[in-house]
Amino acid sequence: MRRRDFIKAIAASAGVWPLVVGAEPSGKVSRIGYLAPGQAGPRDEAFRQRLQELGYVDGKNIIVEYRFAEGKFDELRALADDLVRLEVDVIVTAVTQASLAAKHATKKIPIVFAAVSDPLGTGLVASLARPGANVTGTAGMSADVVGKSLELLRQVVPKVSHVAVIWNPDNAIYQAQMLRDTQLAAGRLEIELSIISVRAPHEFETAFVDIAGKQAGALMVLSDPVYYSHAAQMADLAIRNRLPTMYSIREYAAAGGLMAYGPSFTDLFRRAADYVDKILKGTKPADLPVERPTKFEFVINLKAAKALGLTMPPTLLASADEVIE
Repeated sequence: MRRRDFIKAIAASAGVWPLVVGAEPSGKVSRIGYLAPGQAGPRDEAFRQRLQELGYVDGKNIIVEYRFAEGKFDELRALADDLVRLEVDVIVTAVTQASLAAKHATKKIPIVFAAVSDPLGTGLVASLARPGANVTGTAGMSADVVGKSLELLRQVVPKVSHVAVIWNPDNAIYQAQMLRDTQLAAGRLEIELSIISVRAPHEFETAFVDIAGKQAGALMVLSDPVYYSHAAQMADLAIRNRLPTMYSIREYAAAGGLMAYGPSFTDLFRRAADYVDKILKGTKPADLPVERPTKFEFVINLKAAKALGLTMPPTLLASADEVIE
């Protein structure tokens, strides 16, 4: 969904959700900046819905200024500067590079980040318990789960010794963290990795040709905003190329991918709305600790398993949070 269509959808649904006690005082209209590196999607909608549950409706008691970079990471700083010029009351940022762009743009406007993998290591906050300055939010800690993801993949393909990894080098900071932790986990499990760069959707087909040439026995796809809107395409390519694949967000499995394991991004974006609520009511970001994920999701798609000719181990199915049949 493009930014224009997303905003139209928000406007169309504004009257559907009832106001709930707890929003800003009557007559006060707050302006929220929203900065994301990808396209508009379900996680952004989850943030908006949570705001409405808290009593905020875009166009009534808040105005949300959406800025989507649509995969052009080098535009994030300019988009952040634009929000600062608008003098918004708070800026919400999706994942790492958008959050760093916002922090670079302002030291005064409160910033609420959502699903940042390592807010401490990237310098967004001074500490998780006491963020300091004007920045706080929810941590994805996605890099912490890549080791378990590889272990789960090996349970499905016990003899696999060579795994391809798709990553986006344009998403340099977050992806580098994920890739480094994947390499460390692979070393412990004695798995050889083939690293495949994909910067844009038109490179997917070529990437799978490259993977086939390297004769990898399975695939891991590192989470990225550019990939997120094309989950069904990636799942279809993996099945056509007979590649058991592990993803990091449940939406990939829901779109036809074999398995996904990682924090619930939907939950993290909903919780970001709670931060916005508190800040608009006067709480300083420095006084709001960074929240780690409380909900991790392991999802198995049996339709994909059947298409790949795989029999999922009963113990693995029993450990899944969701099994798609």
